[in-house]
Amino acid sequence: MTETTPDIPLLDLRGLKCPLPVLRTRKALLALAPGERVAVLCTDPMAAIDIPNLLREEGDRLERQCHEDGTLRFVVVRGG
Repeated sequence: MTETTPDIPLLDLRGLKCPLPVLRTRKALLALAPGERVAVLCTDPMAAIDIPNLLREEGDRLERQCHEDGTLRFVVVRGG
């Protein structure tokens, strides 16, 4: 898993437990303009459910999700 992508800011939430990953992801998305992306790293297994639900509720889009070595990685696009 590549942790850094030059054109996508990284939000490292590893080690945080529910509900903090989803709350911090929401806060980060609110700071983005429509169409901008952010990569989110989490180790809380509930994030696999909570973050996609957040995106659906807020109108944002999950571009990519993967799980490797105990870390979930989401690439999220801010909705407009």
